[in-house]
Amino acid sequence: MITLHGIIQQLYRQRLFVCMSFFFLCSFSSLQAQPQQPPRPIIIYTNPAQGLFFGAFYHGAAGGTVIVYPDGSRSTTGDVVQLGLGHLFSPAIIEVEAPLGTRLGILNGMDAVLSGSNGGTMTMEVGSSNVGSHFVTTVVAPGRTQVRVGGILYVGNILANPPGAYSGMFQITFVQE
Repeated sequence: MITLHGIIQQLYRQRLFVCMSFFFLCSFSSLQAQPQQPPRPIIIYTNPAQGLFFGAFYHGAAGGTVIVYPDGSRSTTGDVVQLGLGHLFSPAIIEVEAPLGTRLGILNGMDAVLSGSNGGTMTMEVGSSNVGSHFVTTVVAPGRTQVRVGGILYVGNILANPPGAYSGMFQITFVQE
């Protein structure tokens, strides 16, 4: 037999259950709405001894390019001839320390102007890297992900670019995604 008191107790239990469920949902959603912690910063390591080196070469009247690739190989175009043994060339090597799984993008800066010991100048374009323009770190910090960056050196004629040592700086930006 159902009494009025039993119906009231049953309604009270249902309301209490609904209220408790609503409270739980509100509590759960407020836990998820907490602001995320800022990403841990990345640290970039450079070493002048690991810079971008185009090596030794000579050129004729037309000029051309010297290209250093991220894998450490080199080629030339035009009437630029590369000199081999004893003349070092290499891509720039940059090391990135970041938490495992960090997504990074690489933005190459503007072309650099290299100044010669002889008064000449050459233009250098930052090339590609061995990790592409976007990559995910796979090394646990404090380990470092090695990024190798190549470049293209634009060589003019012998009058514009007389023999000598040329140097300059270029910019690369790492963007934490």
